[in-house]
Parts: sequence; structure tokens; C-alpha cells
Amino acid sequence: MIIIHAEFHINPTKELAFLEEIRPLVAASKAEEGNISYDLMKDTERGSVYTMVEVWRDTAAVEIHNASEHFTSFVGRAPEYLAAPLDVKIYEGNKIEK
Repeated sequence: MIIIHAEFHINPTKELAFLEEIRPLVAASKAEEGNISYDLMKDTERGSVYTMVEVWRDTAAVEIHNASEHFTSFVGRAPEYLAAPLDVKIYEGNKIEK
């Protein structure tokens, strides 16, 4: 399982436009074959900071997602909303049994 945290520092004057722009990406990503979850979270302490928390079945699913039209289209427009560079962290998840 691959877990991705992508942190977006959004220009506050462009926050509503960002949310409108990202909505189709979230919907299309959740419908992808290898997606387990894909959720946008708003930081409770930093007003215009969001984290996309993605969980994918495997690296092949991430590669397919990264090549998808909905992802590449969003990535091409994302910089106009950002107040700081995108911060992406990728984790390999291991399920620990009790």
C-alpha cells in the first residue's frame, strides 16, 4: 500500500477557486481502479493549508494515476493557486496485525 500526503499552501485570495478546481480531481481519482482513498483535508491551525491524503493499492496504481488526464490537467494549473511550493511525502504502508 502506498500513502501520499500532498500539502498545498494556498493563496488565500484563490482558495475558493482552488477548491472548485480540485473537486473533479478528487472525484475522478476516487473512481480509479487502484485507489483505496483520496481525501482533501483542511488544516485546523493554518487557514489556507490543505493536505491531500491518498492511499493506493501499489506503486503501479500511483503510476497510472500520475499519468491520468485528470491528474496531469490539475497539476498543470495548480501553481496559480499556490503560495508556496507543493510538499509531497510518500510512504509505504504496512499493516500490523494485533
